[in-house]
Amino acid sequence: MNKAPTPASAVQSASAFEQAAQAIVDASLHIYQRGWAPSTSSNFSLRLDEAHCAITVSGKDKGRLRREDVMQVDFSGQAVDDDSGAGSGRKKPSAETLLHTQLYRRDTSIGAILHTHSLNATLISMSAMGRGNALLLEGLELLKAFAGTDSHLVVLRIPIFDNTQDIAALACEVDAAMDRHGTGHVYLIRGHGIYTWGRDMNEAMRHLEAVEYLLEYSWRSRKE
Repeated sequence: MNKAPTPASAVQSASAFEQAAQAIVDASLHIYQRGWAPSTSSNFSLRLDEAHCAITVSGKDKGRLRREDVMQVDFSGQAVDDDSGAGSGRKKPSAETLLHTQLYRRDTSIGAILHTHSLNATLISMSAMGRGNALLLEGLELLKAFAGTDSHLVVLRIPIFDNTQDIAALACEVDAAMDRHGTGHVYLIRGHGIYTWGRDMNEAMRHLEAVEYLLEYSWRSRKE
C-alpha cells in the first residue's frame, strides 16, 4: 500500500519548528558565552504561529543546548505533539512558559522572547535601586537600541516584579501592569532575571544586549 503524502502544511510546520529550534540554540550559546545564563537557568522562545511557540525544555544547560532541547507549546502553556520530531509529549517545558505565552497572547507583533539570569539584573533588582516597582533610565544613547525609539531623550521604564514560584499569578500580575503602563520592551523579576522580547530573534537579542549594557552602567555609576 502506498503511503499517503505528507500534507504541505505539515511539512511547512515542521520546517518552521526546525528553523525556530536552531535559532534558539544559536541564541542560547551566544547568551551563555556572555555569562547571562549560568548553569541551567534561563529560557528562550520563538513564535511559530498565532497559537504556538517553540520554547526551551526545563533544566538544560544553555551552553550545551541542542535542537532536541526545544519543544512546542500552545499559548495555554500545554505541550504539543507534532511531526517535527520535537518529542513534546515526552519533555517538560520551561517552568516559566506562562510568562512567554502571556506576551505572545498580548501582542501579536512579539516574535521572540529571551529570559536571562544575569548578575547585573540580580544586583540591581536586589539593591536599593530596585526597591520600587520600576527602574527609570534616561539620557543614554543606547536607549535608541529599543524598537520605536529614535532619541536618547526618552525615559525607559523597566518594571520590577517580586519573584514567586506561582508563575500563573505572576503572568497575571505582569499582564495587569502592562494594561496600566503599556507592554514596553523589558521587565525584571527581583532577585531572578530579565525578560525582553522583539519582533524576531535578532531584535530580541538587540534589546537584551542593550538592557544588559544599561543595567551594568546603572550599577557601576550608582551612588553608595
